[in-house]
Amino acid sequence: MRHLISAADLSAEDVRHLFRVAAALKAGLKAGEGAAVLSGRVVALLFEKPSLRTRVTFEVGIVQLGGRAVYLAANEVGMGTRESVPDVARNLSLWVDGIVARVYRHDTVATLATSATVAVFNGLSDHEHPCQAVGDFFTLWERGLDPGRIRFAWIGDGNNVCHSLMLLGALLGTKMAIACPPGYEPARDVQEAVRRFGGGVELTHDAREAADGADVLYTDVWTSMGQEAERAQRLETFRSYQINERLLACARRDAVVMHCLPAHRGEEITDAVLDGPQSIVLDQAANRLHAQKAIIQEFIG
Repeated sequence: MRHLISAADLSAEDVRHLFRVAAALKAGLKAGEGAAVLSGRVVALLFEKPSLRTRVTFEVGIVQLGGRAVYLAANEVGMGTRESVPDVARNLSLWVDGIVARVYRHDTVATLATSATVAVFNGLSDHEHPCQAVGDFFTLWERGLDPGRIRFAWIGDGNNVCHSLMLLGALLGTKMAIACPPGYEPARDVQEAVRRFGGGVELTHDAREAADGADVLYTDVWTSMGQEAERAQRLETFRSYQINERLLACARRDAVVMHCLPAHRGEEITDAVLDGPQSIVLDQAANRLHAQKAIIQEFIG
């Protein structure tokens, strides 16, 4: 495995292996044991978009593995304006051992991977968020939930996070139910890839239908970065897709609630659910660190 641009770059065995590595790294950290597999290595964090979880978990994870991180903000590099994306990739490859890219357009991270001679990791694009998906499924696996035996309901926009969860779910045999307003369904190429992987996805416009009997309810913000001009329209369109106590009651009694964060409280999810006993959003956030350490170690270490 050279790059992680899409969840489709992984196989089912790759994912299970990453889960085992993440669990070992997490246990080692708790026991005070270090794993200096990145000693002498440097990873560039090339971020066009701001971030809390992605930046901190990658940067801390790299340090915990014995390496160093160099953070590069959009105004410092100017990819595609001050310098072409291929030139940025080729130059960074001279100095660092890996590149984590958080970008607006998926083509940008794909071009970085094509041009770089070091590992490139997609820290988020408009099409996918594969590291988030690995961390999320690791969180479920860690809790003893077999991905191949659960019903996973996505409620809301068929966006980049949804895409990566669908692809990873297809690899692991997860029964996926996606509830979106008309016109906001997941991209056709992702739906086709899921079918090629042998996965099945139930698409519906009814949030209650998707949530019925679900083991997992997952949502994300209705208005992502770059969509601010659509906010008023989206609030109206997605109004019936909120995860609240009524919708949660449609799921299994022991269902868990997930959100990749940040949350727009009172919009896609209520405080009562986000902060409630069935919410595992902070477990997800914590496990981004361990899952990404596993990814970095296996690709670079």
